[in-house]
Amino acid sequence: LVDEVGEIVGADRVALYPAWETLPHERLSPRSDTVGRRLAVLRRLVHADPSDVRVLVAPVRSILQPQVRGLADLTPVAVAVGEEFGLDTLVQGLADAAYVRVDLVERRGEFAVRGGIVDVFPPTEEHPLRVDFFGDEVEQIRQFAVADQRSLPESARPSLWAPPCRELLLTPEVRQRAAALADTEPGLREMLTKISEGHAVEGMESLSPVLVDGMESLTSLLPTDARILVCDPERVRARAADLVATSDEFLQSSWAAAAGGGLSPIDLSSAAFHTLDQVQDEARESGHAWLAVAPFGTELSDLSPVNGYRGDTAAAMADVRTWLTEGRRVAIVVPGQGQQQRTLELLAEHDLAASAGPTENPAVVSVLCGGLTAGVVGPDFALVTHHDLVG
Repeated sequence: LVDEVGEIVGADRVALYPAWETLPHERLSPRSDTVGRRLAVLRRLVHADPSDVRVLVAPVRSILQPQVRGLADLTPVAVAVGEEFGLDTLVQGLADAAYVRVDLVERRGEFAVRGGIVDVFPPTEEHPLRVDFFGDEVEQIRQFAVADQRSLPESARPSLWAPPCRELLLTPEVRQRAAALADTEPGLREMLTKISEGHAVEGMESLSPVLVDGMESLTSLLPTDARILVCDPERVRARAADLVATSDEFLQSSWAAAAGGGLSPIDLSSAAFHTLDQVQDEARESGHAWLAVAPFGTELSDLSPVNGYRGDTAAAMADVRTWLTEGRRVAIVVPGQGQQQRTLELLAEHDLAASAGPTENPAVVSVLCGGLTAGVVGPDFALVTHHDLVG
């Protein structure tokens, strides 16, 4: 979906907001690369130009799960070549952003210090970065390979941008609350004591509701004019019901051993998955339109899918001619240049004017190369794909 929408509005205008691989109450932390991608998207969504993200794609799991309030305001560690930025300042910033200091960087979310060099692997990067200092000045930033730790050829970068690796950062406030809870919750004392001492603990995100000021939903961060489109609502609703049921079971059972009485030792219900109806009500109260696209119909009444022609080129060309006569702009998207040339010839055989690429002439069919697999017809346009023609 991200790839296909990116074909229409531009790949840089579409963002994917991934879900955790773990349940909210599970004593496992989400992967650092997942967290980094989530925080990078939230940062763009809230603090970038409003037109920067035109479409946000999110699985239902990430829509249902409450998240720590203020994640979009977490400041990434950023440094540029030529900037006066002390090595100690960079190291402290990475530590505060929940990066783990190691001897050799091998995984995302790790950093290492060797003399005047800092190696760091941001969760949003394909390769780790090596920041080379000359005194307090950043002299060079390069990518390097994990396998042999050598710099990659032609890998110079102008800057480092490293988002936090955890959604629960060990701020002084969080550590203070953990210390207070450690005295009253014996079943969680070991975990809370480590958190109060500034040590990241596996699964500590499950304690977020009692360690932070509050939780919020993804939909609450959307622009006021945003519209929410649910793809295949029946499947989404079934998946949401399964997630909520599983989350509730885990909340009731995962802390039983710690509590000794079969109940959760502390109230963590605010981190549990919301129901789909709750999310929908909250979205509508915020003024967001809630629409759905299903295999057998759509609430977008002015749009309709293109009927598959199954190789019936005569019927396809007849529809193209009808759309042009009605004043619609028509575009046909094919996977490659060879098919593009064949489609141009096919249109010419049926006396239809066509252009290889976009055209401003509404009477000319645009034949474009792209990865779309399904077409759509609107009030003033028709977008047809190669799959529609032959599938």
